[in-house]
Amino acid sequence: MGVLDGKTALVTGASGGIGRALALRLARAGAAVAVHYNSHAERAADLVAAIEATGRRAIALSADLRSVPAIASMFTALAEQKFEALDILVNNAGIGVTTNLAQTSEALFDDVVDTNVKGPFFVTQAALPLLREGGSIIAISSMVSLSAYPGCIAYAMSKAALNAFTRSLAAELGPRHIRVNAIAPGATETEFIGAYMQNPALVSALEGLTALGRIGKPDDIAAAVEFLASPGGAWITGQVIQASGGMGRIRLTRPSIISCDSFRCSRIGT
Repeated sequence: MGVLDGKTALVTGASGGIGRALALRLARAGAAVAVHYNSHAERAADLVAAIEATGRRAIALSADLRSVPAIASMFTALAEQKFEALDILVNNAGIGVTTNLAQTSEALFDDVVDTNVKGPFFVTQAALPLLREGGSIIAISSMVSLSAYPGCIAYAMSKAALNAFTRSLAAELGPRHIRVNAIAPGATETEFIGAYMQNPALVSALEGLTALGRIGKPDDIAAAVEFLASPGGAWITGQVIQASGGMGRIRLTRPSIISCDSFRCSRIGT
């Protein structure tokens, strides 16, 4: 038996990276999983098949989470697919942007905030009537919201807002015994740091920032999500938990080694 047997989860941005890993992890722990994606339909279908291969139920749902009407349509589709109650909501979908203040246009800023802040806010609002007492809401934040790193100011602001949302919502939903937490990953092997992984010097620099001396894997983050969603995490709420291998709160002072030019903008897990 799995620790999440009989539970139902909705994971946003689940078609790749951390989202895919945690959706699979929740399924292997026993949960039925609704897989949200924005544009990668084939990857979402592949994930549904992989979950079904574990013996768990899965469905795929498409929505642009920057749009409140699209979010409403997603929840209508969720009900039509007989996902009539939720135990676990994971707000994972996001856009990662590495630009400094001068490089950030209004359109780019709006895209980051709409995706990383507005999306989780209104997805959670729509999910509230479906969430059972004792459920769990988990947001995927970032270490950049807790530290000072150059070249990702809009992204860091959006994740800091997500942290504040997490703490406030935990207080609001406490009477319903719904736990609300965020996980702040450090450098993790996803599309977001794809450029890093091709450069041994950059990989070494990232590894040197962590106590455990390596870059994280998506399943490292998925394991933390599973714990928070499980009975083992029943006394944890209102927390922003670092899952970074001990990455220090360091202001990087060597942009020639690690800089915004080393990254590319990518939509995470959609």
